[in-house]
Amino acid sequence: MELFVAKYPVGVNSRAKAIEFLLDIKVNDVRMVGIHGLGGIGKTTIAKVVYNRIFDHFDGSCFLENVRENSGTSDGIIQLQEKLLSNILRGKHLKVESVSRGINMIKERLHSKRVLVILDDVDKSKQIENLFGNCDWFVSGSRVLITTRDAHLLATLEKECATYKVKELDKHEALELFNQHAFKGNKLEEDYFELANQVIQYAGGLPLALTIIGSDLCGRTKSEWKGAIHQYGKIPKGDIHEILKVSYDGLEETEKDIFLDIACFFKGRNNNYVVNILDACNLYPTIGIPNLVNKCLVTIGHDGILGMHDLVQQMGREIVRQESPKILKKRSRLWHYEDALEVLTGSKGSDKIEGLMLHSPNPITVQLHAKAFKKMKNLKFLIVRNVLISEELKYLPNGLKLLEWHQYPFSLPSNYCHQLVVLEMPRSCIRLEKLFKQGSYYKNLININLSECVSITKLPDLCAPNLETLDIAGCENLIEVHDAIGSLDKLRSWDLMDCKNLQTLPSSLKLKSLQYFCLFRCVSLEKFPNINPEMKCNSLYFSYSNIREWPLSLGHLIGVLTELNLDNCQNLGDFLVRFSGYEFTNLRALQVWKCDGDIIESHILMKPDSFPLLIDLNLDGSSIVTIPRSISRFATLRQLSMCYCNKLREIPRLPQSIRLVNATDCMSLDLPSSCRLLNQFGEIFMDPLFFDDSESYDGSCHLVLPRIEIPKGFKWNHQSFGNSVSFEVGREFQKLVLCFAFRSVKAEATEATCFVVSTNGFSKKETTYFSPLKGGSEHLYLRTVYLWEWNDSNPSEQNHVTITVEIKYGEIISSSYDPIITWLGAHVDCVCCPQNTAHFTHGFGSSLVPDDNDRHSFPSNVGFDDGFDLGSSSDFNQFPTSKKTRTS
Repeated sequence: MELFVAKYPVGVNSRAKAIEFLLDIKVNDVRMVGIHGLGGIGKTTIAKVVYNRIFDHFDGSCFLENVRENSGTSDGIIQLQEKLLSNILRGKHLKVESVSRGINMIKERLHSKRVLVILDDVDKSKQIENLFGNCDWFVSGSRVLITTRDAHLLATLEKECATYKVKELDKHEALELFNQHAFKGNKLEEDYFELANQVIQYAGGLPLALTIIGSDLCGRTKSEWKGAIHQYGKIPKGDIHEILKVSYDGLEETEKDIFLDIACFFKGRNNNYVVNILDACNLYPTIGIPNLVNKCLVTIGHDGILGMHDLVQQMGREIVRQESPKILKKRSRLWHYEDALEVLTGSKGSDKIEGLMLHSPNPITVQLHAKAFKKMKNLKFLIVRNVLISEELKYLPNGLKLLEWHQYPFSLPSNYCHQLVVLEMPRSCIRLEKLFKQGSYYKNLININLSECVSITKLPDLCAPNLETLDIAGCENLIEVHDAIGSLDKLRSWDLMDCKNLQTLPSSLKLKSLQYFCLFRCVSLEKFPNINPEMKCNSLYFSYSNIREWPLSLGHLIGVLTELNLDNCQNLGDFLVRFSGYEFTNLRALQVWKCDGDIIESHILMKPDSFPLLIDLNLDGSSIVTIPRSISRFATLRQLSMCYCNKLREIPRLPQSIRLVNATDCMSLDLPSSCRLLNQFGEIFMDPLFFDDSESYDGSCHLVLPRIEIPKGFKWNHQSFGNSVSFEVGREFQKLVLCFAFRSVKAEATEATCFVVSTNGFSKKETTYFSPLKGGSEHLYLRTVYLWEWNDSNPSEQNHVTITVEIKYGEIISSSYDPIITWLGAHVDCVCCPQNTAHFTHGFGSSLVPDDNDRHSFPSNVGFDDGFDLGSSSDFNQFPTSKKTRTS
């Protein structure tokens, strides 16, 4: 996935090209390149552009931002290691137990992959070592790109590292970038030209300074411009913090507080989460944060995460430090571990302190006085991580808005913290009956996270009428939930996953705002509560549940559900029979993994009218034998997964809307069903509107089938008994259908990567992931590849194209066990260049099927010759069973 670069990436292109030249990805060696330069000069932006241009040429890629900032604690390093593994292994999350173990895991799982890794903002060689060890494991073709302010760091690395120094923007580039922010790209007015040149001179060619100053001056009068320029004139040359501080000085008082709170505590947090907290502090964040965004002091990512350039963050923290350079207790905010520890252990607090974060680099036990927070009467934010205390606290400030303390070993003092907005204390020993005792009232409390708290046996009345999120997942000793919880009409998300001993929910649920309700693996719960008609919950998860009693009132939700998960639900039949007369009119996704096939057939597949909007149906692992013909009447169905349905024999024609069918390891599936599916997908690809309709082409069209036999009439204009085909095409080449047969060797998850490379410089990579396959099983895979970027490569009248497929196990150390590709076919829909009679060859390399027409299209009979006999084995070509030579 491409990264967002910048709103106005001025001057970036030429610098990115210079780095691409140093990386030279066409050379099959291992290269490390370092980008160095001043803070705010655009190193990260340039690295993102380079990443976007080349990431799809590698088996896996990862862009690790803010390495310096996130390497301050062992937890932070582990998070970086986990992100690196997850990104390169395509979303597979691996738990890292320690930094040293993480280094080994990265080497073990990635050493066979051609990877691209970008480490952003590195300031110590140890940070690189924590991710790559001694950097000796990279496979040929891998590339590492490092951004840093320290050129000397790059010179000290053990592995040879080419370097590139980022220069400041020249005068023309600086004026263009400043103009984009100060005048929104409009023509620079003549009256402002001289003023703009003065600003550019003070900014020193730094993109960050130009962006923030331009945004600050946007829409201001000429006199205001002159006043700001007068302030810049007083600042010593090169003092970037003071230059940036001019924008801070122009903020409203509440905006200043919001800015400092984000700089000290909330960078990297979800915007809505922060808004809720700051709103309770009367800072009006719904107005203030957008203003900070407009001034480019804060960013909000596409995922809602608050961001801030590290120089801007440093400027904000320096403002707080200057409140009292030598006396810690006179500062409004404490975030540095040693500073916070000194204040707490020495009982040096004061009413000046509004926020405190104690985040130890490594787990530690600290001796705190029971009333260590007694003097901090105005404390609003308390964040404690990686710290245990030996004595129970007797006091917490009543004005506290955020309390985050993982693994707190005691219960909280009662009669305090009644203004809490967020209570986040997972894996703690908190006693709820003491904190939420009768008479307590938490009107501001919006978010509670008490996951994995083994001390909780009963969830009491929380006395929090405005609660929106309740996470008590993994509270394995929880048995009972108080009836009052069922009346929280602001509650939007309630997670009870893995509460294995939960037996009693509220007798009635009146949660009219609830959107997400998870009872995953609540195996002791046998009775579901009554549902109030006002409830409109969208997502229900009953996976692995043993619920036997389903109230008829649950029918109120049937028509509003968009997602329903009934995986391995022991009493699925009771549920479906109970609501057999209802229509799931809004349901988009239904999962019934490992459920009884007869029940699925009679109560789901035979009732298409009850599921008019169903898009995704997952039947994995079920005992179903035959998919009934009524499946064709599921008019909106796009994805049908039937992996590991060992008894499945027959699949009829599917609805026209279908775009993905996965029948992995359905080894009992008959040949007519496979042919029928191949035929139907052939029709899809023949449809001229398919590739032209971006809605129908949402990234791919997939078909996975067991066995390795295909009908003789299923024609491919390019094919090979190997993993590569080559052919010639003309200028117009945008549609490709790929099909290959492969044999698995081990029961492991598999990934297949298709490389499309042309002599005109075009290249594209598409990767597909398969669930674990039985060792020795054989499958056929069919998919579309859309070559959107073909025309950008300036194709000629004749272009030589090679398609290669590589298939491997993602985490196997030795590649000698990788799956074997036994056949590869490509159907090309293009205007091909004139060529000699084509021929078919066995083995690797070029192989073409004769065709009298220059324009190739899918066979008119859509895959099968007329009169094809579905019951005759002679109408099939058996793929070769000879094995590829392997080395041990």
